[in-house]
This record gives sequence, structure tokens and C-alpha cells, in this order.
Amino acid sequence: MKTLEKIFAGKLLNVKAIKLQPNNPFTWASGWKSPFYCDNRKTLSYPALRSFVKLETARIIMERFGEADAIAGVATGAIPQGAMVADALCLPFVYVRSKPKDHGLENLIEGELKPGMKVVVVEDLISTGGSSLKAVEAIRKNGCEVIGMVASYTYGFEQAEKAFKDAKVTLVTLTNYEAVVSEALRIGYISEADIKLLNAWRKDPANWKL
Repeated sequence: MKTLEKIFAGKLLNVKAIKLQPNNPFTWASGWKSPFYCDNRKTLSYPALRSFVKLETARIIMERFGEADAIAGVATGAIPQGAMVADALCLPFVYVRSKPKDHGLENLIEGELKPGMKVVVVEDLISTGGSSLKAVEAIRKNGCEVIGMVASYTYGFEQAEKAFKDAKVTLVTLTNYEAVVSEALRIGYISEADIKLLNAWRKDPANWKL
């Protein structure tokens, strides 16, 4: 029986939300070179897949973080997923900007959180974890408790795992690097020879070169 991680990995590969190009790497916004690119925003264009993400994320929150008082999405990628999940759970929703607006009320958190609320953060993708944990910090500064984070995908970088541990944030994901690589190999999208290169990149993504 397939796990959720492999089922969702297969769905992402099917709609080309994940691209693996071991010999023609992408350049991330950080400047890192990567043979791997994940764009979970693509799931929004496929109603069945969009619903799958919503329902599975909501299920995980009910099972793992049932005491949640509110859902927070991390701008911009997780705003739609977070809003759909909050709607499914009948919970308040806010989203957290990467930086405060430069006009008007200069909000960092859009929406209303009341001090003492228990909040689950919804994220689309975890790479280094920096932007996700900045959102956690903003929520905590607002007087609320972050009881967990649910993300669609994580690369599982060591620095991210350490950052989440140091920040005392429980992270649960729908799928991950291992599941994606396993499914990509199973369907013939990549070969056994590609896996060594992909694993070398994942071990030290900041300094990886082809």
C-alpha cells in the first residue's frame, strides 16, 4: 500500500509541479544551482489535486494539531492553500507577509489573531526554512502559540531540520525529497545514475556544482 508521501509525490510529478534536471540545473532565487525544482502553485490549477491538498492538510491538522484556534498561511505561496484549509476546518485565517507593508497600516500579519490563540502555519514548500520560521516568529510576537506547521513538500536539508528543531516547531509534510526521488525513479523520469548526483546536491546545496 502506498503512503501519502508517495501518492502525493506521484501526483506532483504527473502535473509537472516537480522537475528534475540533473544535467541542466535551475538557478534558485537564492543563487543556488539546483537539479531539482518544485512549484506547488501548479496544484491550484487542477481541481482534484487542489482538493487533495486541502483535505489531506486539513486531516493532518485535525489528527496532529486538533486544538488549533486559527490557520496562518505564509505569503505568497501558501495563502490559497491556507485559506482553503481554514475554510474546511471552519477556523479563522490570516497570512504572514515576508516583510511589513510599506504603506497604510504597515501590517506584517494580514487578518486578526487574538493573543493566546493556538495557530497552525500552512506552508507550500520548505527549503532552508528561513521564510517559514520568520512567519512563526511574527505570530509568536503577536502573542500567539504556534503549535505546528504543515507543508506540502520539504527538501529535508539538514540546516532546515536544525532550524525547526532550534525554533521548537513541529513540521509535518505531505511529501518529501525521498518520496519524490523514489517515485521519479519508479516511473522512469530519472535513472539510477541520476540519484548519486541528486543526493550530492541535497547534502550541500549551497556549494553544489555540476
